[in-house]
Amino acid sequence: MVEENQMSIPHLFRCPISLDLFTDPVTLSTGQTYDRPSIEKWLAGGNSTCPVTMQRLNDFSVVPNHNLRQYIHRWLLRDADDRGSNQASGIPVSLTVLKNSLQCSHTPPVARLAALRKVRILSAESDVGKSFLIQLGFFRVLFELVFPCCAMEEIHFEFVELALDCILHLSPLAHSNSVNALKQDAAFDSLVLLLEQGSTKIKTSLCILIEEIASSPTTGDVCNLLGQSQRVLQILVSLLLRSRSTEKEAAAPAAARAIAGICTSSENNRANAIAEGAVEGLVMYLSTCVSRNVSSALAAMEVLMEEEEGRKTAIKAGAVRVIVNWVFRVSAREEGSECAVGVLMALCRVSERAREEAVAAGAVMQLLLLLQSQCSGAAKASARGLLKLLKSSFRY
Repeated sequence: MVEENQMSIPHLFRCPISLDLFTDPVTLSTGQTYDRPSIEKWLAGGNSTCPVTMQRLNDFSVVPNHNLRQYIHRWLLRDADDRGSNQASGIPVSLTVLKNSLQCSHTPPVARLAALRKVRILSAESDVGKSFLIQLGFFRVLFELVFPCCAMEEIHFEFVELALDCILHLSPLAHSNSVNALKQDAAFDSLVLLLEQGSTKIKTSLCILIEEIASSPTTGDVCNLLGQSQRVLQILVSLLLRSRSTEKEAAAPAAARAIAGICTSSENNRANAIAEGAVEGLVMYLSTCVSRNVSSALAAMEVLMEEEEGRKTAIKAGAVRVIVNWVFRVSAREEGSECAVGVLMALCRVSERAREEAVAAGAVMQLLLLLQSQCSGAAKASARGLLKLLKSSFRY
């Protein structure tokens, strides 16, 4: 953590207006330096003062700050020769050197890790840096390093953690061609191995990546592979079942979102997830987790309730009483209450036993409280529909 903080973008390398990394630093007559696009926008807006000093400007000309530009380029890759920048794109040549150091198999592990930390800072803290990284094709490089198209001999945990973090910051959905490389057996096997043996942080990042893959029609084939993989589904369910452990707590909500994403895409995926214990896992998770992590699990449950086998399994697993407890406890902002009501509606519509259990568990009071709350109109409409459905099971 200390090392990451030391590597954050230095204050002097950020434009005082945009607060982002300088791309073209220029200096005003007051001696203050700004990024050219930011100060030009300021002056074009009719302002006649220096944004930092508020001095009135008699001279509106700007002078390129070549020294600062060189310092920034050296900072982007401390050990690289400073060779200026690509005049056509404005991309520092040092970023190209950085990319080459990641790709080269002869780069020492320590140097490769240092390069990756730099990429992590730029992808997470700077829109400009992120744009440069995308233009230079860093996403494909990082993706192929994490999911090689050959057998993975061992996992370098810190490297994979950092690389996955960068991948998620560089907008996976915009790089479907790279993501679709997971259709290759070796790359897919790498993903499964990381899910199986990786650290909690790696597993959490992979769950987030799976959720994104499932949300895009351009990566539908990969999503289907995930939904057909018995091992992937078993691992995701195991993350739910280990949610009581503080170490695993972060991965469980991400696993629930991944399950929801995979199951939303196809009926076959839902059937496979149910067969691998997803319903029981979600019920167990919902019976033990805290409210801030519950919405994703309720959303996953609602998706699985579209299948008859999912509803039967849920009733057998005692889902009704568990879900009733979440009708009014979830933040309306997260739409968790609407999902909880949706799950109960799916169960109570087909089962008298479910209706009786819901009433016995206090569903009526929960629904009445929900109707008086600040929840969404859709949640209130669902609550009213469920109250009507439960009316036959009321005990006066």
